[in-house]
Amino acid sequence: MDKVDEFEELRPLLFSIAYRILGSVGEAEDAVQETWLRFDASPTRPDSPKAFLSAAVTRVSIDVLRSARARRERYVGPWFPEPLLDDPYEDPARSAELADSVSMAALLLLERLSPLERAVFVLREVFGFGFDEVAAAVGRSEPACRQLLVRARGHMRAGRPRFAADREERDALSARFFDALREGDVGGLRDLLAADVSLVGDGGGKAPQLARAVMGADNVARLLGAVMPRMAGIDITFAPREVNGQPGAVFRDRDGRVLHTWALDVAEGRVQAIRMVINPDKLGHVGPVANAWAVHDELKRTGRMPR
Repeated sequence: MDKVDEFEELRPLLFSIAYRILGSVGEAEDAVQETWLRFDASPTRPDSPKAFLSAAVTRVSIDVLRSARARRERYVGPWFPEPLLDDPYEDPARSAELADSVSMAALLLLERLSPLERAVFVLREVFGFGFDEVAAAVGRSEPACRQLLVRARGHMRAGRPRFAADREERDALSARFFDALREGDVGGLRDLLAADVSLVGDGGGKAPQLARAVMGADNVARLLGAVMPRMAGIDITFAPREVNGQPGAVFRDRDGRVLHTWALDVAEGRVQAIRMVINPDKLGHVGPVANAWAVHDELKRTGRMPR
């Protein structure tokens, strides 16, 4: 194969590594493009294009993440990763690790790690690279990488839910949740929510969002039961689909433009968290983006908006 063919064959893997390190679709795509430029400019052909390209995209992503950290500290309101509807990389031997690592909950845990810890964890735990390959990618010795991985595992373990949901059980529960949501069934919603469920939106100061997280099954069920019929009344629709490998939905305005995405955390037979990405800067890769402020104003004209 020539360079272009080699690169295109590995592009899904490179994007998937970059996205897990960065939590941003746009930044991951830019990191992959920069990796191609480095590969194309290399005067020699590496013995292993996979090793060369994986190391290159990791180094680029670490540099981008370091600069992104400062921006995220100034971010308005809660920060969530950009929603990922389809992970382009598949590996049947590591399907469980790949699915778990792309969830909103896992990506938020990865935010606790240093850039080096995050890169080592992603390469070793998610994609199964050898320590020699990891060390070459991050520019550290193998013993140093082992220590970085120990620390990363500790941070990740401390934040994980105690009981993960079986996929079949999770999908059945989320289907019931979205049926109740569509019907505005407050009681049905309440029965499916954990007692300490949280509803949180990421608008980044660029879209209307809740003033604060809504906590508790009663509060979340009442809010959703009040808002959803009014959203339907101005032709806002939603379609359930996986978001970051979790049950979720994409909401659209009457013209089919993307308003926001939801991702659900499901564990212990209940919805534990609902994470909404509303920031229009994070939705462009999903499709044409709605004017969320115009939608909000139209909803306000139908009556008092819950806060």
